[in-house]
This record gives sequence, structure tokens and C-alpha cells, in this order.
Amino acid sequence: MRRKPSSPLPQRHGLDAARLKLPADGPWPSLRDHLVERLPRVEPARIEEMLREERIWSVSGPLGIDAPFVPDSYIWFHRDLPVEVPVPFEVGVVHQDDDIVVADKPHFLATIPRGSHVMQTALVKLRDSLGLPELSPAHRLDRVTAGLVLFVVRRELRGKYQTMFRDRSVEKEYEAIAPYDPALELPRVVRSRIVKERGIITAFEVDGEPNAETHVALAEHRGGVGRYRLKPLTGRTHQLRLHMSGLGVPIVNDDFYPVLRERPLDDFSSPLQLLARTLSFVDPISGVRRSFTSRLSLSTWS
Repeated sequence: MRRKPSSPLPQRHGLDAARLKLPADGPWPSLRDHLVERLPRVEPARIEEMLREERIWSVSGPLGIDAPFVPDSYIWFHRDLPVEVPVPFEVGVVHQDDDIVVADKPHFLATIPRGSHVMQTALVKLRDSLGLPELSPAHRLDRVTAGLVLFVVRRELRGKYQTMFRDRSVEKEYEAIAPYDPALELPRVVRSRIVKERGIITAFEVDGEPNAETHVALAEHRGGVGRYRLKPLTGRTHQLRLHMSGLGVPIVNDDFYPVLRERPLDDFSSPLQLLARTLSFVDPISGVRRSFTSRLSLSTWS
């Protein structure tokens, strides 16, 4: 298998350049004509501007407005950044060594670039602040969930740490604030089948073989509100939020479950009361047992 060439463009704002593989053949006399058809969401004038400014590169260097279409080749460019609302909370570093970074991701900050969230992501902020261009996440947290995220410092180690999460060999405990129901028997294990369809923002539970499992326990309660310990044994989308809602005690400030509510992207007033509190695992490189605890707290309880 032919190895893909490395990008000739350096990172910008902690982001790698986008890479496109050109088709093996086609009717386009120029690179410009191919990109106009290939990238319909980008105005032709913008593509021409990027070529004139030599912002699109091949392995040999920048390409101009008259660059021909070269079959079966690669090109690189940095995408235009979306306009983003700054998230007014910092990413905390709980632990850093030569192999990993364990960070405290705040509420409302996405883990990785996606859609309209690019610069305002934990990955980009940490790459920039720590000077670690190869930093990558071993797993993810929802944008509205706060707490511990494990990042890998070097690209060649990423697979080993990601495999821990895939094989469910990482012990995770979350903290949640939700209504207190004295009639709810706890602790208990909640099992259900969760489905998340593409294009639909929420997940839902259906009949069938369970694919999601959560251990739910009550740590303490006061004034009609409880502090819960949640241990997910699987990692389905919105699993903890769905299971708490299904028990009749939805997590405080949940805009998805049981009722979907819209929230403006610049509204940081009521964070979801869900925190990834601890991570424990046997390090796949050193073989040493490691445990980390978040330094964040949930505002409703504290």
C-alpha cells in the first residue's frame, strides 16, 4: 500500500491542513474547475482567491490559478474558520507527561473540531497552549459535559490508548445532580438499547437487546436534590442522560432529555450538571495503574 504523503503546510492555530485526494481521471482541465465541482459549498470566487494567494499546496509547493488538474495526486489547504462564540472557561491540565495529558474540559467546550466548533475546542486550545502539535484525544466528552479527557502526546501511541476505551478497560465515574426521589431504589444497574440516528440531535431508547449499561448510585441528597455517582459500563451517545431521565430524575439543566429545548450558543448560564469525575486504567505503555480525579465541581451542588 502506497503511503500517504505528509502535509507540506504547517499547522495553523493548532489545526492540520485539510488534505484532498484528486481522482485518478476526470474531465477537468484545471485544478480550479475540479475544486469548484468538488466543493459546492465554497464560492468559486473564494477558490480562485485561494489559488491566487497560493494557499493551496501540492507536495511540490503552492499552486496558482492556472494549476492543471493532476490525476491521483494530493493537495492541502487550510479551511476558512467559522465565526465562533468564545467559551469563557479555561481548560485545566490535571496531569502531563511525555505520553499523555489529562485535562479538565469545561462545560460548553467541544472536545475536538467539528461543524461550527473549531477554535473553541479543547484539542485546539491545548495544542496551542502546551505546544504539542501531535496531541490527540483518546476519547471524547459531549460539549455540554465537563470533566476529564485523556489526550495522547505522540501520534504513534494514540492507538494503544484509544484501544483501552474501545475495549472498556478504563474505569470511569461521573457525578450528576438531579432531583431526589425517595421512592427510587438505588443503587441499581440500568440497561437499555440506545439508538442514535444521523441527522437527529437526540438519541432514544428502543426495544431489543440492551447495548447500554450504567450503574447508578445516590451519594447524598438535600432539599429535594440528589448527588449521584454514575458508572457507565458502555459508551453510547447520551447514555447517562437518557438513563437518568428514564429513571424519572433527569440531570439538572439537561436541554435534551426528557424535553428538547433550544439554547443559544452564547448562553453559558445553566451548565448541564454532569461531570466526568474520575478515570482509572492500567497504562498500556508503562503497565502502571493510574487514577485521575477532576478538579472541577458542579455549581448546583457546590
